[in-house]
Amino acid sequence: MEIHIAGTGVWYPEDIITNDEIVNSYNNYVDIYNQENKDSISNGKINPLEHSSVEFIEKASGIKTRHVIDKENILDVNRMMPALKHEDESRLSIQAFAGIEAAKKAMKQANVTVDDIDAVILGTSHNARFYPAVAIEIQNELGINGYAYDMLVGCSSTTFAINNAYSDIASGLADTILVVNPEISTPAVNFGKRDIHFIFGDGCVATIIKRNSSSNKSFKILDRKLFTQFSNNIRSDWSYLARTATDNKTSDDLIFNQNGSSVFKEVCPLVAKLIIEQLEKNNIKPDEISKYWLHQANSRMINLIVSKVIGSNNFDTNLAPLPIEKFGNLASAGSMFSFNLNNDLQPGERGIICSFGAGYSVCSMLVEKV
Repeated sequence: MEIHIAGTGVWYPEDIITNDEIVNSYNNYVDIYNQENKDSISNGKINPLEHSSVEFIEKASGIKTRHVIDKENILDVNRMMPALKHEDESRLSIQAFAGIEAAKKAMKQANVTVDDIDAVILGTSHNARFYPAVAIEIQNELGINGYAYDMLVGCSSTTFAINNAYSDIASGLADTILVVNPEISTPAVNFGKRDIHFIFGDGCVATIIKRNSSSNKSFKILDRKLFTQFSNNIRSDWSYLARTATDNKTSDDLIFNQNGSSVFKEVCPLVAKLIIEQLEKNNIKPDEISKYWLHQANSRMINLIVSKVIGSNNFDTNLAPLPIEKFGNLASAGSMFSFNLNNDLQPGERGIICSFGAGYSVCSMLVEKV
């Protein structure tokens, strides 16, 4: 028995924000803030905010543009976040909508219908709600029988969800599973913070995991390796508990925080070590890998990890695709987004799909084109 990635599909919104646009918005906000707080700044009670720049963003991340659900309100210095209505039972949730759009493309590529699918697993960094599961909402809208559930492991949620699908199929619980990973991330961004205002975009990827697929897009999953290690360096404390808190933290304080320099220093060697161990276990040399589809955290991390794995800084940029340049950081969807857009391998060629992020969490999959 073989278990395959039989097909993938992606969805992303039409709105695009360039670096020039997001820098202009942020710098206008900074000027307003500094002017309104000039007395406190001059007295040394608070520090002035610093301007951002296109050069700063591209050096820090490699990002040039990002697709977003609400460009107008994100760039509005009086709001600086998407303008969304509370979700309720009267309409499809935004995560379900994105998931369904991506799922339809994945099913078409995999040559399967809803009648073939036994389960839906949704993995995401940001749950839009606690219950009912968005996966069950997608299951209902598509008319899929079987079971469905949501799960989250930060930016590793997509590969962890694929791992769960693999295990369910290997156990005989299912034959074909739809994995959906909607990452509507911009509502979680504080666009008034210089170190994170440029990072995230919105998008969704869907993947069909199937026993013995006949699709010409199929990749056999050869090996999986997972690892977690607790860290507070990427953290969100936003939850139902926030309404009961007696301290004065705001939603901006709670929803997303990271120590970027520590993450870079600690995660890159961790991920590289895990991939090297996986290749050694399978008696594969790094130069026998045709593609490294990595989590699109930033281009510096991706390039450093690949250089550590292959033992050289000199490699073709096509070896480790960087859709982050166009789409920004898509949280857990990034690695499979990269796979979807850059999987033109020949039969027998192999690649590594690897996500990493909050937790810390890492999941690497060794795959081979069928």
